[in-house]
Amino acid sequence: MALTVEEASVAFERAMRNMQPVGSGICQVCHQFIDPAYTRCYSCQTGPRYLDAVVPITYSEHLGQMHTVLRTYKNSLPQAQRFAAVRLTAILWRFLEEHELCVARAAGVAEFKIVTTVPSSSAARDEAGHLRKIVDWCGPIKERHVRALKPSGATADGDRDFSPDRYRVVELVENADVLLIDDTWTTGGHAQSAACALKSAGASRVAIVVIGRHFHADYQAGEETSKERFEAIPLPFNWKKCAVHP
Repeated sequence: MALTVEEASVAFERAMRNMQPVGSGICQVCHQFIDPAYTRCYSCQTGPRYLDAVVPITYSEHLGQMHTVLRTYKNSLPQAQRFAAVRLTAILWRFLEEHELCVARAAGVAEFKIVTTVPSSSAARDEAGHLRKIVDWCGPIKERHVRALKPSGATADGDRDFSPDRYRVVELVENADVLLIDDTWTTGGHAQSAACALKSAGASRVAIVVIGRHFHADYQAGEETSKERFEAIPLPFNWKKCAVHP
């Protein structure tokens, strides 16, 4: 018997926590835990900003369950990959059904005409298309999904830094409002590089939804560690809430 979206989406709920809205101790760009003395995390403070809205679905603790499943759907045996991919699709599906309009409003637009994914910097890994498969399965966005970006080969595989030449645009995006999808935000370098490429090709507004905002448990975010901040967020995960519509 096939799983429903709701049934599949709860598989990792115990590992999920609602992203916190911008405020004291929360980065005003990526919603990471930070020292309350600052308004942005180091990566968002020092890097460029081409994205008009950044909306992660949940926090993803390094080596925790969400982090593991976000690697499993790309880097394990086919049966395990499919198990993880189906459930990640359900998480993305359910979130976008509830909150895509929240993301659009945060980006200053009414809706997104184009949906595309942040590619891998590696052409070989990007051709595997694991993230594109999830988006192709995701009901709220699959009809608007195009492969608008490909890796240019101008940057080294594994390099997380921003580069305006990291990706090339291969579809017409001029004057379009674009929703980017990615599985993980670590430093934001790849996402901002993708947004830069899209805007250089004429895209109007670009926002991103990422499944997991990666963090390290021992990072000191003021007087508390990120782990302590994470565990203070109440369970269960509330599907009616998002970082830009708390």
